[in-house]
Amino acid sequence: MVTVVGSLNIDYLASVRRLPHPGETVHAIGFFQRFGGKGANQAIAAARQGSLVTMIGCVGSEPEGRAYLVRLRKEGIRTNGVSVVKNSRTGSAMIVVDQHGENTIVVAAGANGELTGSMVTSNQKHILSSKMLLVQLEVGIPAVSEAVRIANRAGIPVVLNASPIRDDLPWGKWKLDTVIVNESEALAIFGPQPRKVSDRYLAKKGIETLIITRGARSTIVASRLERLEIPTAEIQPVDTVGAGDAFTGTYVSRRAEGSSVASAVCQANCAGALATLKFGAQESIPTRRETERVLRPPNYTGLHL
Repeated sequence: MVTVVGSLNIDYLASVRRLPHPGETVHAIGFFQRFGGKGANQAIAAARQGSLVTMIGCVGSEPEGRAYLVRLRKEGIRTNGVSVVKNSRTGSAMIVVDQHGENTIVVAAGANGELTGSMVTSNQKHILSSKMLLVQLEVGIPAVSEAVRIANRAGIPVVLNASPIRDDLPWGKWKLDTVIVNESEALAIFGPQPRKVSDRYLAKKGIETLIITRGARSTIVASRLERLEIPTAEIQPVDTVGAGDAFTGTYVSRRAEGSSVASAVCQANCAGALATLKFGAQESIPTRRETERVLRPPNYTGLHL
């Protein structure tokens, strides 16, 4: 079982030929409304890989928020940890995607900002019954801290997708099984050569394993035991929105069932790549069967050590 503490958003996606420059207006060639949010996206990714998933978070009391709960239940996700916040709207994300699949995203927290540490505490039974805890940074640090505290005291591995970047993280006070970041986040958090961080530095940060995703390029794995580069599947992306969430949810799902870090990253690389073949954050997330099909030779070449 996996518990996810995180955000639930309504995504508003505009498709454009190219991203606008500062101060410039461009015309959209398509506009869509979808369900999103890093927390819920990653929960759905883990569920589609076969994990039993419980979500802890908040939605607004408007029809879209209640519809979101129905959406999660259809995915097989337990929603009794999701609170409906009165007089608040579900979080929103404004996403612009160009013809090459690149995107820019602006997020309004909405009900996500109402998730408190006490709410997490009242739902700690879900964390305590889990194999893995997954958290991100689109909800308040007090809520994330409480979730990590509960898991650390119980010896439950914690995976942190350290996104979006925050400067108020209590590095070293949390015990983190895995930290997952993209290349720009790694640069901001770990300095100009994140792939060469020392074992002592990881220990100081409270990190067992650091994973750096790099789009189409190989994923870097740096831990106190090994340093790996694991290739991604070769595809032509149409929309990169949600690819990182597909990666993270898949990684956590496979680790929760006992896979090694390297094996879980192989699966996650494939899921992340497949998620770029369709539009939408959740609509593009692949199933376990789809992911494993890509891993079969000659589609996937294995590890680069």
